[in-house]
Amino acid sequence: MDLTGAHWRKSVRSGSNQAACVEVAVGLPGAVGVRDSKDLSGPVLVFAADAWRAFVSQEIPCDTAG
Repeated sequence: MDLTGAHWRKSVRSGSNQAACVEVAVGLPGAVGVRDSKDLSGPVLVFAADAWRAFVSQEIPCDTAG
């Protein structure tokens, strides 16, 4: 899949100084790209848009204590 025109974004919660983040490219035809923000030219995982929506719609408990 050609990702040259992909618009990558990461969570605003990750802050500008966080390098260990995941970036997501949406708006691709029927797909979503996911990459490591530390390696912008590295490999990209590509998921079907429906599969990505199902994944992110799940409630995932998190430990905010530390």
